[in-house]
Amino acid sequence: MRIDAIAPTPEAITGGMAVLSPIVGGRVELQLLTTLKCNLKCTYCSLGVGEVLGSQTELSYDIDQLVAFVDRHLAGKEVYVTFYGGEPMLNKGLLLEVMERFPQFRFQLQTNGTLLDKLPDRALARLSNVLVSIDGGEEITDAYRGRGIWSSVMRNVRGIRQRVGGTLTARVTWSNPATTFEELDGLADSFDYLYFQFVADDMYQGDSVERRKAVLLRLIEKFFARSDVLYPLVPLMGIVRNKLLPSRAVELYAGQTQCRVSTHLLNVMPNGQIYPCPDLMYAPEMQMGEIQGNWLQASPLQPHPGMPCEGCEAFPWCRRNCLKNLHLAYVKNDERYRREVVEPICDLLRFIGREIDRHDPREWFARLPLPLRRQLLDAEVYEYVEIMP
Repeated sequence: MRIDAIAPTPEAITGGMAVLSPIVGGRVELQLLTTLKCNLKCTYCSLGVGEVLGSQTELSYDIDQLVAFVDRHLAGKEVYVTFYGGEPMLNKGLLLEVMERFPQFRFQLQTNGTLLDKLPDRALARLSNVLVSIDGGEEITDAYRGRGIWSSVMRNVRGIRQRVGGTLTARVTWSNPATTFEELDGLADSFDYLYFQFVADDMYQGDSVERRKAVLLRLIEKFFARSDVLYPLVPLMGIVRNKLLPSRAVELYAGQTQCRVSTHLLNVMPNGQIYPCPDLMYAPEMQMGEIQGNWLQASPLQPHPGMPCEGCEAFPWCRRNCLKNLHLAYVKNDERYRREVVEPICDLLRFIGREIDRHDPREWFARLPLPLRRQLLDAEVYEYVEIMP
């Protein structure tokens, strides 16, 4: 139902907290899907669900309508824009136009990396973060994305590294249980940060969870092995931060999921419709706004009494991880998805938490020099990725 008001009339009660505004807090991530067209066909692409990928290739709104929407709903907020797709570089014109029209905003590009060499220096210099999708090493990446893709992406990353104004982050969808420690460790050396996310797909059968745990053990071991450098794995950094200072898991997200879908993430499709989660844009009941009609309401993707999170040992630092997964498993009651996807991921998250505790993170943090403490607690990259794997 369309609501032509900045705030929805009914209160949405979530986790005991009243959410009175579509934007909770002072920050907004405006994720602009420049196109739903992509030049790759990754086998696990989440936009393939509901046939979203490729469904919209042209914008149905113009820059003036976007400006009017920003003026009405985002005034006074700190806005950071993520250019997303499909492959956002296939509509490079919108990217450049938005950068020019909103010079005060921060910008991130989430890309498959194959067209990074086509972006002019003036745009690269304005990017606070470039999130490059890659699946690990060459063999696994090319198996999912196409022959020669890994080499092309890594060549482009090397070519632009000195021209990007901010950071370069490898975004790994951990789809294959055969992904090795060496592959992930290599990406941590090639990028400023490594972020990995457990794939939301049927990839947890047999011994696949135990194989992932074996790799996680080595990653966590290396994370705590030194205190003179920081191993730049965002999920581990974020979880350690949340364990040391639980308030950090609350203050920017109002205690909600740290992927921001309940509080301040707006995904704008090429047709102008706005959704809280890029993986649920096929569900009309999830629409929360529209650019052309200039309306916005609170995210419908909120915690639900059926979700078991509050009783979990990981809740103080996890904060529900992926609310889309929980929504499908416990609100839509997809028992297969809960059993084969959500529960294995939750098992992996609890495992990470226990292994971190085994390394005494407080004692380790006490040995860090002040610059590394600041990086662990306040890294800007936390605002551009989900923190939780």
